[in-house]
Amino acid sequence: MPEGAIERSEIEAALAGTTDDPVRFDRLVRYVVALLDRNAATNLTAARTPAAAAEHVRDALELLPFVSGPLVDVGSGGGFPAVPLAIVAGLEATLVEATGKKARFLSDVVAELGLAIRVRPGRAEDAARRPELRAAFASATARAVGSVPTVLELTVPFLKVGGVAVLQRGRFEPAERAAAHDAALVLGVTLEREILARDGGDRRVLIFRKTEPTGQRFPRRAGIPAQRPLCVSGVP
Repeated sequence: MPEGAIERSEIEAALAGTTDDPVRFDRLVRYVVALLDRNAATNLTAARTPAAAAEHVRDALELLPFVSGPLVDVGSGGGFPAVPLAIVAGLEATLVEATGKKARFLSDVVAELGLAIRVRPGRAEDAARRPELRAAFASATARAVGSVPTVLELTVPFLKVGGVAVLQRGRFEPAERAAAHDAALVLGVTLEREILARDGGDRRVLIFRKTEPTGQRFPRRAGIPAQRPLCVSGVP
């Protein structure tokens, strides 16, 4: 995991203030160095500069007040938000990632940094049916994997009753909101909190609390939650 002096100094500057713990800060820096280095050859994330990667880290750390371990992250990609959360909060986490090159990167960086993270290559629809993963987590996150009903179907089966799905979203239009409400009822969760961005923009954090076990038919087979989101009118 090469660390050029100039690149590392730029990353340190970009990440300034993310944590006061020097050991955890060093791990954040090394994570971003590894991400940008691998991203130059393999498309892991749209973040291709220290500033862009640091912005993703800061977005991830906005979830710190709402998550607890064990955490499951669905569609982890280059590791956001779970890797920064695991580094800064010391969380135990499981990353579910279907794309082989991304899962390999995650395994490499987890081993290099000595994090309490397991990487599970494969689709969430299949992973959520494994006995050791179903209803096993206190919190779940997912970044950019679809509409709210889709994301709920892919995350909620992993949660214990009492656990939370913590979702970062942009605009939340009335039609999607209504579908999410109905899908939540089907899956056994309720929208507990909605925290709007401080800058008055469209960004928000949605917190869904699991109140009862999820029916065994969910998640549906691979690809269906995205192709036919729960409770979305006009979807065949």
